[in-house]
Order: sequence, then C-alpha cells, then structure tokens
Amino acid sequence: YIYKGDVSGGYDTVDIPAAEADLAQKYREQLVETAVEMDDEVMERYLNGDEIKAEEIEKCLKAGIADNKIVPIFCGSAAKNIGINTLLDSIVKLFPAPTFKKEIEGINPKNGEKMVREHSANQPFSALVFKTITDPFAGKLTMFRVYSGEVHPDMTVLNVLKDEKERIGQIFYLVGKKQKPAGSASAGDIAVVAKLKDVQTGDTLCDEKSQIRYEGVTVPNPVISFSLQPKAKGDEDKLNTSLARLIEEDQTIKYSRDEQTKEFLLSGMGQVHIEVVVERMKRKFGVEVDLKDPKVPYKETIKGSCKIQGKYKKQSGGKGQYGDTWLEMGPKPRGEGFEFVDKIVGGAIPRQYIPAVEKGIVEAMNQGILAGYPVIDFRVTLYDGSYHDVDSSEMAFKIAASMGFKKGLEQCKPVLLEPIMKMEVIVPDENMGDIMGDMNSRRGKIIGVETKGSNQVVKAAVPMAEVLRYAPDLRSMTGGRGTFAMEFSHYEEVPAQIADKIVEAAKREKEAQEK
Repeated sequence: YIYKGDVSGGYDTVDIPAAEADLAQKYREQLVETAVEMDDEVMERYLNGDEIKAEEIEKCLKAGIADNKIVPIFCGSAAKNIGINTLLDSIVKLFPAPTFKKEIEGINPKNGEKMVREHSANQPFSALVFKTITDPFAGKLTMFRVYSGEVHPDMTVLNVLKDEKERIGQIFYLVGKKQKPAGSASAGDIAVVAKLKDVQTGDTLCDEKSQIRYEGVTVPNPVISFSLQPKAKGDEDKLNTSLARLIEEDQTIKYSRDEQTKEFLLSGMGQVHIEVVVERMKRKFGVEVDLKDPKVPYKETIKGSCKIQGKYKKQSGGKGQYGDTWLEMGPKPRGEGFEFVDKIVGGAIPRQYIPAVEKGIVEAMNQGILAGYPVIDFRVTLYDGSYHDVDSSEMAFKIAASMGFKKGLEQCKPVLLEPIMKMEVIVPDENMGDIMGDMNSRRGKIIGVETKGSNQVVKAAVPMAEVLRYAPDLRSMTGGRGTFAMEFSHYEEVPAQIADKIVEAAKREKEAQEK
C-alpha cells in the first residue's frame, strides 16, 4: 500500500518493488508458518504443500492471539491517518470478543484471596478503569471496561481501592472524538462517564454488596527527568494544577520538587514523551515552560576529626550577647546521617541552651563550605562551653554553634559527594561491547552481567551526573532496542579533579546570582 499522506487515509495498491520482493516473501512465509502452528490440521496440510487460504490463516491468527501465543504488531500513523483502517479491520477480524474469556480472575478485597467472576451481564456489576482523560468542556472523563453485570445512570458503585462510593452520571460510548449517549453498559462494553471524584486509572468499580478487585494497570518507572522552568512569572500554581490534571491521564508521568535544588522535576518514559507532555500543557492549560537538565543534588561531608571552639560575644550597650561552645566533630559511615551528642556536665552550659546549640548546627549544615551543598554523615559532640548569667540566650548559643561548626568544617578535610545510581541495562548481544565501553567512560562500575534470551542484562553503579541524558544515548547505541531502569543507590566521594570543576562551577553560579 502506498498511502497518499493527506490524512484522508487513501492509498494505492502497487506491486512490491523487485528489490524488496524476496525479503517480503521471506517474512510472509515466517508469518504463515507461525500462524498454522496454532492448528494441527492446517499445519499438516501446510507441511504437505497444500495451499492455505487467507481465511484459514486469519482463523489461525485469531486462535493464537486469543491464546496469548501471538502478539500482532501494526505500523501506521494516527496523525497522518496511515494504516488506521487496516488496524481497525484487523481488530474486528482477529481479536477475540470480550465474551471469549468466560471468567475473570480478581481478588476478594475483604480477605485478599483469589476469586473469579463470570463474564456475564447476569452477574453483579464490576469494571476496571483503564484510562482517564480531561475534556475542556466535560471535565474529567473516566474510561472503563465492564467485566460483569450492568451499570446505568444514577447507580451508586464502590471504588474498591479508595473505599469510596461514586454516583454514575450519564454514560457514553466514545466514537472517535464524539461521545455517544448510552442508556447503560454491560459485560464486555467499554464506556465513559464524567465527573467521578476520586477515580484513577487502575481502580476497580463494583457492586458494594458483591465486591471484587481486579489487577490494576502496571505503571513503569520513569527513565528520564527534566527541570521545568515556567516562562511566565507567577505560573508556578498553574504549573502544579495542569500537571496534576495530566498525571490523572498518564500515570507514567511523575512530578516533584527537589527540596535541595528547589527545581520542579518532570519525569517520563523518554525525551519525546516529556516534550509531548509539555506541548499538551501549553495547548490545554496555556502554561509554557523551558526544559533543562536537572541539577545534580551533590552533598558535602568530612573525612577528618577536630575539636573547635565556637564563641559569640557582642556588647553594644545594655544587654549583650554571649554564647561559648566547644565542639568535637568527626565523620560517620556513609548513609548514617547527622548525630548530635550532648556531653555537657557540671552545668558548663545550662540545659535550656543545649537545643539551641543543636539547632545552630542543623541550620548551618544546609550549606557546606566547598560549594554550598548540604553536609551529611557526621557527628558533633558538645563537650564544654561557658555562659553569662545576663547576656547568654538561645540565639547567642545558636550563633556560637553555627560559627564553630563552620570553622570545624575547614579543619576536618571536607569532601564533595555525588549520588550514585543503580542501573539495569538490557541490550542485544551485539551491543554489549559498546555498552560496556560507554559505562566505563561514564565512571560506571559493572556489578554483573546476566543473559536473558537473546539479550544481555548489565547491572552497574554509575554517578547520576553521567546519566542525566542516558535515554537518547542508549537509543543511539542500540538503534532503539535497548532499555534501562535506574534508581538512587547511595552517595560516594567525587574524584578530586572532577570535584574541583564542580566547586568552581558552583562558585560561578553563586556569583552570577548575586549580581
């Protein structure tokens, strides 16, 4: 088929070019061989050299699809209306009707045990929500498939996962972009209802007196993140609202704010996915944003120990300020965080001022001395100090502790830490060399390699800074056949030569902000 590409869906039927004929014949034979394996009688005739009719091939394909042994793949473009009619016709011809599966397996929400529900309109109502969309006029639309029973307007159903009752309004069937009113929907139907309050993709709706919960929609973890910066000042609230609406429609989107870098982060299944979300946000909600690579949340820590005095004394007429602390600082194992130890004896510092000392350190640790990143994994012991009966205060001791902590950092061999990601990369055998070499160039450590069919699974630990744009790089190396997943693992010290560059960049950024 040679499509005209003018969104009409029209095409011309022509002979396969001679240069492609042998390849087309090869793949057709593979298709027929796979199909006839679904029927012993047809396969025997095929092996005997008999001609197999198109209707018989379709019958075999239909059986294989229904038995989950064949997964058909169709090529086309919805935007250009290429191959869409072929897809729809094939669904009608080859896919099993909803009633093909006589029983649907679920879980009894009261005891967690498995249960089955007959796929029949005569059973109590149950349905699975498989998608939610936002309509500019109707608001939130909930799409669901009825597995059993019947639902009609004004009926009250139970959202099992939320344990909330929902009242069903007007029911529609979707026909393209149009909504066709329906008096009811029964087992096997796919229908839409508007303005259900708390219903999300993956929820089960059912009769309250006959409860069942179906397996929800599996949502894959995002593989790439971008920092979002609203183009217009004051658009942050609109950004939050619009993304919340879009996440209702597409749960593979994740949205958060990094407490350290103060960035809005949008995560998804790839760069194109993120760009589509941003375009929809602009088109539907009028919010425009710039996409940037997220900042790496570096940390700082100490490798050495020291004893240091932090003293704050101020006299300006009248009541002064006085706080005197002696601190012992030292490192803790990675991942153990901050610990404050009070070893004051003999009333060297009154008890009411001890919390102020800890508070002063906690506030100061949010900004290290190397590049202004938070300080982690260390212990501070308050072991001595002095006070003044009149001039001492909580504020004075908080300032004294903060001053002592900052001086102590300079003496305790401060170092920069970077987040390390645990990665699992799945690639074809022939791409292993490229992947391993690429991992090494990213300062990655290979943890292990496993074989999975014709693919290799590479497990590695890699600095986050080296894999911010890994998705497009992997696609380029593997021709789109590689996949990966990653999650935060731990923090490690940054090599000295790289740390120097990060510190310099942080200083330049700070200077630019102060101008």
